[in-house]
Amino acid sequence: MEVKIPNGTRMLLAAKGISFGAFVLIVLMAGLFLPLRKASACTAITLNAEDGSTIQARTQEWGAFNLDSDLMVTPRGSYIKSDTPDGRQGIKWKGKYGVLGVNGMHLPMYIDGMNEKGLSLSVLYLPGMAKFEPYSPKLAHKSLDARDIPIWILTKFATVGEIREELPKIKVVGVPMKELGGIPAPVHWLVTDQSGKTIVIEYTDGEMHIYDNPVGVLTNSPDFPWHLINLSNYIGLQPQPRNPEKIGGLEVAPLGAGSGLAGLPGDFTPVSRFIRATALRNTVRPLRTGDDAAQEAFRILNSFDIPLGAVASPAKDLIGSTQIITAMDTKALCYYYRTQYNSRLRIVDLKTVDFSKGAIRYKPMDREKKQDYEIISM
Repeated sequence: MEVKIPNGTRMLLAAKGISFGAFVLIVLMAGLFLPLRKASACTAITLNAEDGSTIQARTQEWGAFNLDSDLMVTPRGSYIKSDTPDGRQGIKWKGKYGVLGVNGMHLPMYIDGMNEKGLSLSVLYLPGMAKFEPYSPKLAHKSLDARDIPIWILTKFATVGEIREELPKIKVVGVPMKELGGIPAPVHWLVTDQSGKTIVIEYTDGEMHIYDNPVGVLTNSPDFPWHLINLSNYIGLQPQPRNPEKIGGLEVAPLGAGSGLAGLPGDFTPVSRFIRATALRNTVRPLRTGDDAAQEAFRILNSFDIPLGAVASPAKDLIGSTQIITAMDTKALCYYYRTQYNSRLRIVDLKTVDFSKGAIRYKPMDREKKQDYEIISM
């Protein structure tokens, strides 16, 4: 069977030195590309409300092992330092803003988070594509471990404009993690500020790229520009039902609702999830408040929940491949989440968090690792 891809896609792949065969392998294996790359099938979206609120929300899939995530608070004024590949001390700084978010593996490392100025960030996997800047021992003092990008950004900046100005001044390098089998975490980042401006940060081919995000969606490999080109293959999708068509002497009409989205991909690959998330996010009904948008974000992202067994996973202690779903209201400064154990929505109001002093602190996301229920009497 001949596989056809758009000329623009071929040009982009050629420019990056990627053969089509290699690209197909990346697509098929992203998220299933070695035991650790089975891990991540994350999907992130933004939603805007009529009251000026912006929500950044994401699923966190990780099938290699239980991330054992905690709620994590970094007080303002914290002194933080980063590592380098050869063990020298990297960048060190004093944080300007307090941050609340979720970590992984009980480490002082944010998977996502929001600071007290509403700047929100989510970390997503980019296997086979992420390649950070070359490391030079002479520039150790200007070098930042890629896994520290979230805490560096969230403790220092209030807007994406500030990030655009300051990120090119440092070197972001990959430091191997024993938790990931001795490789640097291959990741990219979605960042949204209180104004609703959203960017994607990627390091590919050893170079930094900062992209505006016009569709408000991010998944995994390939890189972000490829996903935008691939949208051209789905421009016929629409929320309105299809009109009846006459085929020869037979009139054919839709049999039910949803015909306008016929052909919407339903598998769990990053390519398909990007298309599905873009369609659902960009056809959403008008949303009045930030809370309305947060609830809608969960409704959308619930459709990306991966049932246990639908994607092969080596982990034995998971009850679902989707470990966490979070939503961050950049205006109200509310952090919503649910976990694989308990689908009840919980909210942390950052305005009630004491960011004034102390060390980084942690709190379990679940009081008990089981679903709680409300018993209704009739």
